[in-house]
Amino acid sequence: MPGYSARPPAIATVLIDDAVVRVTRWDFEPGAATGHHVHGLGYVVIPMTDCHFLIEDSAGERRVTSRTGEAYRRDAGVEHNVINGGSEPMSFIEIEYK
Repeated sequence: MPGYSARPPAIATVLIDDAVVRVTRWDFEPGAATGHHVHGLGYVVIPMTDCHFLIEDSAGERRVTSRTGEAYRRDAGVEHNVINGGSEPMSFIEIEYK
């Protein structure tokens, strides 16, 4: 994916990883990125701050804003790079179900 290798990394902190779920807190400084990845599990994201996502995927780039507490779900197989496209730090909780 274009551009992701030059970006600072987002910080992933695993909070729970058991037989049922993996819960990870993601913290991003402005411009930080997860790096290109494929989700092997379905997941739910709950923003802890307003999140101004810049998403890089096979369709190109798009911007998405998710407000604090506004949860969303995705199926396994999602492939993308997630970037903080805003000017403030952002964080969210990702809950992957096994």
